Amino acid sequence: MERFGLGRVLLLASVLLLPIQESKATRVQPTDPQRKIFLQAEKHLWQPASARYQELYQQLHYYPLQPYLDQQRLIKRANLKHLEEIDNFLATYKGTPLDWPLRKKWLNYLAKRNQQALFLKYYTPTSNAALQCQQLSFRLNAGHSEQEVLAQVTKLWLVGKSQDKKCDPLFKRWQEAGYRTPDIVWQRLSLAANGGKHTLIPYLTGLLPENERYLGRLWHKVRRDPAYITRIGRFKEKSAKEAQIMAYGLKRLVWRAPKRALATYQKASKQFSFTEEQDQEIIVKFALALSSKNHKQAQVWLDKVAESSLSNTMIQWRLAQVLKQKDSEQLKSELVALPEQYKSELKWKYWYARSLIDTGDVATGESLLQELARERHYYGFLAAGYLKLPVNLQDKPLEISDDEKKAVLTHLAAKRAFELFHLQRFNQARREWNYWLSNLNDREKLVAAKVAYEAGWFDRAIFTLAQVGYLDDVDLRFPLAFDNQIIQHAKNNEINPAWAFAITRRESSFMTDANSSAGAKGLMQVMPNTAKQLEKRKVSKRYLFNAENNIGLGTKYLKFLLDKNKGNSVLATASYNAGPHRVKRWLKNSVTLPADAWIETIPFKETRDYVKSVLAYQQIYQSQVGQQGSLFDDLSDMHISE
Repeated sequence: MERFGLGRVLLLASVLLLPIQESKATRVQPTDPQRKIFLQAEKHLWQPASARYQELYQQLHYYPLQPYLDQQRLIKRANLKHLEEIDNFLATYKGTPLDWPLRKKWLNYLAKRNQQALFLKYYTPTSNAALQCQQLSFRLNAGHSEQEVLAQVTKLWLVGKSQDKKCDPLFKRWQEAGYRTPDIVWQRLSLAANGGKHTLIPYLTGLLPENERYLGRLWHKVRRDPAYITRIGRFKEKSAKEAQIMAYGLKRLVWRAPKRALATYQKASKQFSFTEEQDQEIIVKFALALSSKNHKQAQVWLDKVAESSLSNTMIQWRLAQVLKQKDSEQLKSELVALPEQYKSELKWKYWYARSLIDTGDVATGESLLQELARERHYYGFLAAGYLKLPVNLQDKPLEISDDEKKAVLTHLAAKRAFELFHLQRFNQARREWNYWLSNLNDREKLVAAKVAYEAGWFDRAIFTLAQVGYLDDVDLRFPLAFDNQIIQHAKNNEINPAWAFAITRRESSFMTDANSSAGAKGLMQVMPNTAKQLEKRKVSKRYLFNAENNIGLGTKYLKFLLDKNKGNSVLATASYNAGPHRVKRWLKNSVTLPADAWIETIPFKETRDYVKSVLAYQQIYQSQVGQQGSLFDDLSDMHISE
């Protein structure tokens, strides 16, 4: 339990209930007196004994972020002289976001000075491999069971990448005890080749028995160029391990060169004894790759997939292939033949109903669509649009009392989370939020979501509602965040503001600091190169993380894509996610289809799901901004072609 004063809690409980609508003021300024003092104290942390720092520090006893000053001071002075203070701090904040940064520094300090007993005392489970190795080494030195400890070392060694050099002494001891068997080496080589670091393969090859080292060299060549498998004569023995390498190469080659992969498989299947599992994995990869490339043999391979290997992805491709054929009888047969567990999905219900209508059973099909139209979901909206019925938003706002809000805010992690949010230290704020939520029951989490929404912390409200599974409070899940900016920029760029809201909600859930692995940044996840083209100059990360700038660029790009696609917002939405060149290529390789069917045939799962989400979100936001009518009324009648 954290230690805190009652006065501190009562003071802050009332302060944090005041709503700060981020949509009205995208940058929260540190106007609170203690907030200003905290920021000044941070600047003097390098001299904690100075009179100025002490004066500032003493004024922060009722401020929730004061422990962060203590944490940073101790991190800078993590040594044995401060043992007692570090011990007290780690005991007080154990498990909180304040814990690990100091504990990690402390453990590294103790390890470097060979303070084994203290290291083991303060060690807590971590994903840090170097610290894991240090802990296991110290446990061995302390007399723990070698069998128990070295069994854990196997898990550390058996990864597809190089481990920290600090683990080498432990790995040597593990090896000398006989744990590094040829089978373990082969397992690690397989991990390195199949998605791991290929630069590790030569090292692992040298650890194989001499008569098997050619296998390591063979796998390395196939990893670098899967076309190496096309000359089957390079596989001398056609052994089980060679079959494993051949199967791996086939699964990669089919994505690069389908024709060569198909020819190679035809020969290899006669010369290698693939296991049933390997053969099915090859079939699944071929089915997926050929379907995504719209290959003429896609259906042949889809039909080869065993029922035990079916997945939502595979079923999606089967559906897409039938929709391309525009054969309603075949569509109905395919859907009826699916395993029962898939027939409860809304997608199945929609297309089964459509197949019934298109094959003459109109009454049954429309009855199914009427039932589906009650759902606040993409397929529910599609059903309502097809029947020309009003969409059903199923809005059931949460009823939360002020007493409940005050009660959940008695935890200091809540105070720290909101204060860090107000200081725009979003990563730290989210860590504190997640820790706080881990201490709440489901009802309290819903209360926390409401408090976050009222404070303008919209992404936490959205994610928390999803975590609990309460999806019926439309305002909380689809807030009109940054409404002034989005509406104004949408108007300036002559696009529907509901569309801009929907894109922003799908891209970032209104996190101004959202940063994707691909490099997209900010509320509307604008790529730096896209921003450069739109602005005709290079723009900084800071510029893109500014809400006003980001919304301006995002809406401008939406307008560009809308014009490029002749006013078709479905294609423009797909282009926003996948890029206009890919969408153009998909259109070139596809037949003319109704919009709802075309969406199902989008080759990229991410883009397919993205388009469905944005369309559903836009329908909801049209209601939020007061627009009448349904976006989905004409979707099944809209045809998409090159």
